Amino acid sequence: MTIKPNPHQPSKPLPVARPGIMDIEPYKAGKAKIEGQQKGPIYKLSSNESALGASPKAIAAYVEASFRLHLYPDSSVSALRQKISDIHALDPERIICGAGSDEILQLLCRAYLGEGDNIVQSRHGFLIYGIAAQSCGAHVKFAPEKNLHTDVDAILECVDERTRLVFIANPNNPTGTYISHSEVTRLHENLPKDIVLVLDAAYAEYINESDYDSGIKLVQDNHNVIMTRTFSKIYGLGSLRLGWAFGPATIIDVLNRIRGPFNISHAAQQTGIAAMDDQEFITQNNTHNKTERDIMIQRLNGMGINGAADGEGLVCQNSFANFILVKFPRQKGNTAQEVQTYLQENGVLVREMSGYHLPDYLRISIGSREANQKLISLLCEKFET
Repeated sequence: MTIKPNPHQPSKPLPVARPGIMDIEPYKAGKAKIEGQQKGPIYKLSSNESALGASPKAIAAYVEASFRLHLYPDSSVSALRQKISDIHALDPERIICGAGSDEILQLLCRAYLGEGDNIVQSRHGFLIYGIAAQSCGAHVKFAPEKNLHTDVDAILECVDERTRLVFIANPNNPTGTYISHSEVTRLHENLPKDIVLVLDAAYAEYINESDYDSGIKLVQDNHNVIMTRTFSKIYGLGSLRLGWAFGPATIIDVLNRIRGPFNISHAAQQTGIAAMDDQEFITQNNTHNKTERDIMIQRLNGMGINGAADGEGLVCQNSFANFILVKFPRQKGNTAQEVQTYLQENGVLVREMSGYHLPDYLRISIGSREANQKLISLLCEKFET
């Protein structure tokens, strides 16, 4: 039976979200499909996914886990935490797993932020930090970057008496740049001891520079540093939503008190274990990424410089992750927005960067050889004809 509203009865007020919630700009993921008919294959280079997919061992474990769909998963995630411990030589009691590292970042904000507090992050840092902070009534302070690199001094200048968390993505998304272990250490040494330094190392597996460290040693030696990691990138498990963090026992205890009791599915736990068991696949993925990334940077950097009306060609930022950030000229017909439309019309999806305050840039994931060659070919047609 349908109940018709009474036109003579005054309307009741609608539920109202807590102050500040409606000020949050929703996160917009990279495009995953093209509307309408599309001739030929579609290449998705918009979400920094594994170019080689997932390990065959991980896929087999996922299939096997499907026979236990009726059972609750292990709430303590003990086997996966032990596997992470074995791979990275960490204390499993200081590891927490989340539904993607995103969940852990959100738990940190829920645990340590309140009305009027603030976080500090770099100007072009991951958008989720600010969204998670605002959802808790906190403010976001953006520290300017220096040549698309995190600027430690700028971050320290932003810190005040209401700062509770400082977020650093290293390497950073979407710039692909990193700062050295000594710079991260300098940042930590100059932070008040009641501020938690959050080191987001989602892309740590892609970098092997001698002056880089994911943050493990800082966490081991201090009470106010936590490092987050993910299975979504080099392990190729983005759809399972699986991440982890290593932190001081006190912080891990706090996060365990507010996380959901069954936040990691059995399938995700078992698949994560199998993925970590296949380090040969990880090496193959890393080799592919470095080879293809170097080719992309070499081919795109400076492309069209002789033909651009304003004397500017493409500028490709050196990257230490599984994507590149490319700056496009402001010349009509060749702007980042126009190039994104052109690529999409030809079956290639990339990530626009206006939400990251980089309107002249596109972020391009390193994909399969076929996908990368398609992208290069399209840009050659546009900028070198």
